[in-house]
Amino acid sequence: MDKEPAADVRRRWAIDVRPLRVVPYRRLWLGNGVAMFGFQLTAVAVPVEMFALTNDSLWVGLIGLAALVPLLVFGLWGGAIADAVDRRRLLLSSSALMWASTLGLLLQALLRVDNAYLLLALIAVQSTAFAISSPTRNAIVSRLVPKPLVPAAITLNFTTFQATMVIGPLTAGLLFARFDTGAALSLAYGVDALMFTVMLWATYRLPPVPPVDPEPGGARSAGLRSIADGLRYLATTPVLLLSFAVDVIAMVLAMPRALFPQVAQERFGGGSAVGWLFSAIAIGSVLGGLTSGWIGRVRRQGVGLVAAVVGWGLAIALAGLARQLWLVVLLLALAGAADLVSAVFRQSMLQVYAPDRMRGRLQGVNTTVVAGGPRLGDLRAGVMATVFGVTFSWVGGGIAAAILALLLAATFPALLRYRSPH
Repeated sequence: MDKEPAADVRRRWAIDVRPLRVVPYRRLWLGNGVAMFGFQLTAVAVPVEMFALTNDSLWVGLIGLAALVPLLVFGLWGGAIADAVDRRRLLLSSSALMWASTLGLLLQALLRVDNAYLLLALIAVQSTAFAISSPTRNAIVSRLVPKPLVPAAITLNFTTFQATMVIGPLTAGLLFARFDTGAALSLAYGVDALMFTVMLWATYRLPPVPPVDPEPGGARSAGLRSIADGLRYLATTPVLLLSFAVDVIAMVLAMPRALFPQVAQERFGGGSAVGWLFSAIAIGSVLGGLTSGWIGRVRRQGVGLVAAVVGWGLAIALAGLARQLWLVVLLLALAGAADLVSAVFRQSMLQVYAPDRMRGRLQGVNTTVVAGGPRLGDLRAGVMATVFGVTFSWVGGGIAAAILALLLAATFPALLRYRSPH
């Protein structure tokens, strides 16, 4: 039997980069990647600065609350605006606000203001801008690339984002190891602000993305009625509603992130173990993305989504039972690869299944789910670990997520019946 040509093997398994041939998408992808690397530096620097100011982990926890509230409020509203105006202009203005908040972080670090309340306020502003820009940016993708290339474009976005979640924190760690805290904070915020200018340039160079298909029976608006219309559409669309539900199950029940510091100390003696635990899921997502050429050929995306969530839960549960660091990292990486697959299928279904007039609002719901789910998962993991112990919280959450995802899919089979039209 003849061997399969190497070029065919690469096309079958390697990440599909065809969307990068589309110049506007390539600019957006490049701007996102560079900006997200800088954003990861800030994501490490802010908790470090807060703890240095207060010496209290409770204040560090308040950073998550300061970010979560604007996400819940403005995520939905931002999606409604994205359906009513030119998405390029909205992305440009919200990105400019996010850039300004980063400049504020840089300025307060340079001036050594040392005010925890100011830090929380700047994070809230940054989260507000992110809540508006994120659904807008995601809703633009299907307008830039042909529909058959949407899964590949989403895979590229998600893989790049996960890569920044590996490289960014490692770079931030080097800054804090090499410089004193004040200098490292200024460098982290400064690099973030500088790199975000690439995002502004990429957005400015995008073509106009005005609304296309009008609302039935009237003009568009971005008020509460528009948000309610989007939620009503979601409630009457089982495929999309179930896709969000299984993601909530996966993140709330099986996200073990809050347990990493304790597990690193108690099982592996601290040191670099905590870094490996925090980066393992992202490493798996990156490796999964680099070998994702097959994803775009899957038609039964609903089945694939459920299988990925079940795989995530089981891999997380097994990782909670492992006692060797290398095995825990390996299993968490497998969970990260499953997370990439589920994210790509969920976004592909949202981009293709939903009409363009609803896509911004549904991306707003997606932003709220994706950002809020892991934070609720942290709370769930911490509370269960306090009451029942770390192992029960970690392993039990993974098993529960896998079982509930299967039960939900079996009870409401619309998701399992879904097939991609492309």
